[in-house]
Amino acid sequence: MPGRTDTHFHVFGPEARYPYRTELTYAPPAATPAAYMALAERLGIDRAVIVQASVYGSDNSRQLDAMREIAGVETRAVVVVDPDVSDEELDELHHKGARGVRFIATRPGSLPLAQLERIASRIRRWGWHVALMLDGRSIVALEDRLQKLPCPFVIDHLADPDAQKGTEQPAFQALLRLLRSGNCWTKISAPYHMNTAAPAYDELEPLVEALLAEAPDRLLWATDWPHAATHGPTPDATDLLSALYSWCDETVLTKIMVRNPAALYGFG
Repeated sequence: MPGRTDTHFHVFGPEARYPYRTELTYAPPAATPAAYMALAERLGIDRAVIVQASVYGSDNSRQLDAMREIAGVETRAVVVVDPDVSDEELDELHHKGARGVRFIATRPGSLPLAQLERIASRIRRWGWHVALMLDGRSIVALEDRLQKLPCPFVIDHLADPDAQKGTEQPAFQALLRLLRSGNCWTKISAPYHMNTAAPAYDELEPLVEALLAEAPDRLLWATDWPHAATHGPTPDATDLLSALYSWCDETVLTKIMVRNPAALYGFG
């Protein structure tokens, strides 16, 4: 599938050159540009979005440097900025490939959510989006604010629903309502945070079916490599990819993996 796009991965280290900026809530694994290139070749990834990790705060240098180091894959970035970031800094980040600003409600090292509307208004000029890492409680609490944002927004990892609780749980219903707005996108990624087991992730299938019925043009796929905040064995990125291929026909897969990310991140 030409143009297959991974919309969420990170690069870490070496720490001596790229020191961690915040109190750590997880131990970042070794994750080099070369290792990601090997994964991209194995999975047939042509385009990828590198996402600023919480451990680096608003110092985006590790991710921006990685964009230059990763060969054979067209890249974009989602960054974290300071509340007083200047237009000149945003211009420079855009020139380097940034297309969104990240808020992380579940960990330190991000912009405070009090800045959400102000940052969203500012980045409209560049055609950027807001990316949000939320959990079930925070997506419900923020739903009204998100509905009113003046720019597109992306919910990382479906807001980490408990797949065992099905489609009627309040957090998942909030996600569906946000998708109906036409301004929301979400990433089918990181199923190991959703109380569902590899390799088949069977409990996730009903949720994906509901998403496909509601907003197939607003769904994205991501590896979440290198699976930084997981416990137990390291997940295999091919498992979710195989599951998606079993749940979706080729037309839908092309939307999720090629057309939708091209529209959001400006690929192609």
